[in-house]
Amino acid sequence: MRWSQMFAPTLRDDPAEADAPSHRLLLRAGYVRQLTAGHYSLLPLAVRVRAKIIEIVRQEMDAIGAQEMLLPALHPAEPWRRSGRWELMGQEMFRLQDRRGADHVLGMTHEEIFATVARELNSYKQLPQQWYQFQTKFRDEPRPKGGLMRTREFTMKDAYSFDADRAGLDVSFDAYHGAYTRIFARLDLPALACEASSGTMGGTGSTEFMCPADVGEDLVAHSPACGYAANIERATSALPVASDDPGPLAPERFDTPGVRTIDDLTAYGAPGDRQIKTLVYILDGTLTLVLLRGDHALNEQKLVDATGAAEIRPAEPEEIRSALGALPGSLGAVGVALPVIADEALRGRRDMFTGANIDDVHLRGVDVARDVAVGSWADLREVTAGEPCPRCGEPLEIVRAIEIGHIFKLGDRYARALGVEVLDPDGKRVPVVMGSYGIGVERAMAAIVETHHDERGIVWPVAVAPFQVAVVIAQSDDADVAAAAEGIYTALRDAGTDVVIDDRAERAGVKFRDVELTGIPYRITVGRRGLAEGTAEVTVRATGDTEKVPLDTVAAHVRALLESA
Repeated sequence: MRWSQMFAPTLRDDPAEADAPSHRLLLRAGYVRQLTAGHYSLLPLAVRVRAKIIEIVRQEMDAIGAQEMLLPALHPAEPWRRSGRWELMGQEMFRLQDRRGADHVLGMTHEEIFATVARELNSYKQLPQQWYQFQTKFRDEPRPKGGLMRTREFTMKDAYSFDADRAGLDVSFDAYHGAYTRIFARLDLPALACEASSGTMGGTGSTEFMCPADVGEDLVAHSPACGYAANIERATSALPVASDDPGPLAPERFDTPGVRTIDDLTAYGAPGDRQIKTLVYILDGTLTLVLLRGDHALNEQKLVDATGAAEIRPAEPEEIRSALGALPGSLGAVGVALPVIADEALRGRRDMFTGANIDDVHLRGVDVARDVAVGSWADLREVTAGEPCPRCGEPLEIVRAIEIGHIFKLGDRYARALGVEVLDPDGKRVPVVMGSYGIGVERAMAAIVETHHDERGIVWPVAVAPFQVAVVIAQSDDADVAAAAEGIYTALRDAGTDVVIDDRAERAGVKFRDVELTGIPYRITVGRRGLAEGTAEVTVRATGDTEKVPLDTVAAHVRALLESA
């Protein structure tokens, strides 16, 4: 490839609209252009990177016996209705009608559609099956941001396993876990395998692969001491066992004028860890009290997972007043005939403080088991940095991270909904057991940039760089210099190296800046001074190190660098 013929519209300055480093650099280095919010055009350099990421993923999928397919991106509503996700997906799913008025969706994911293909499976002898695809997905994100990290249209590698039983699913899940570990290692992406919520996917368990990054939208609780890692939506910690006095025989009222917060109540001898925080939520239309320790925060995804609610929102003040007779700041669950779900940290607690459901009045001496009709218990609180790891007891760290992969044990939810059944060894028809495994391709590209850049631009790992080598003609108007550079370029190209030659009639500094900005791992510079010495300069983008290499060995020298990279 010749730079003079390549469309790579680099920018001198950072785009004003870019926030994340990957967004800024992919725009500035001429990889992408925004069409509208959440929709990006991938330009030639980005297409080359994308193709290399896809090929690495494809190789690892093929290595575990997965078969590549390609299913439609536009789906009829019927399979989504059968699975229950037509309603569950809410406003994030693009919906449309064809000219006959039939409902369709643009696929956010493909569990239902792969399940319809799997209906042709008849016997356990055909299992396991591993299928995957690279397909465009659509998600009506309310706030697209971060460039390629959160878009409304993106490429997903989604894979699906079909097994005869849950033991088989465990084997498939482990195979994908290993494949993902190898994929991210080859992409040079640091990846923490984290316990995670399954969300709208359902199933019995899932693992997210999270790349630590300052711009990450997710929080991960991590113990460097033992390797424990979990999304904040799933993370737990080993809280010290509370030791409470018995307290009075019944709760006692006391006036608390002006008290509205947990901190306000501490002035009345009620430390945060001895308060019961009462939150009021509407879960699928039902007003529900959610109880936590006063110094703990609710994680809403944990509440969703614990209750299975499809629609969740905090209650409005007028709804709270109507149900409880008081406003937030004086709320409690003692003597209340409403659904109550409580965090496990409150189990067995005595001599606690809570609101009396009368404005400016609280209760002391509350025994949770005696005084509160808890309908269900769950882990609802959000862990914080410094709490003991549930495995090793060492302090947890909370780090920001980008989700770069997610694998799910779906169980038989979709098989039952879509009628995917096979004959078992006894001749009985049973639903197959499914797994789902996803990697966002463009998000992986952005994550690589987030973890591989410096003040001069992108620093691509060799495995995914658009070109491995750039040959720069320092003086394009010098025929001898150009001829020497062309010889090196030809030798590298003929050896199968991804190489571009910068033959533009530009100053050497402009060419150096563009090679650095676009992140090409190795630069070979041919100039008059080096030609007189019989050498070319080889510069390593990652380190900035430059060495002079004899012209007749420079191609072999760079190939050796690539092989060892």
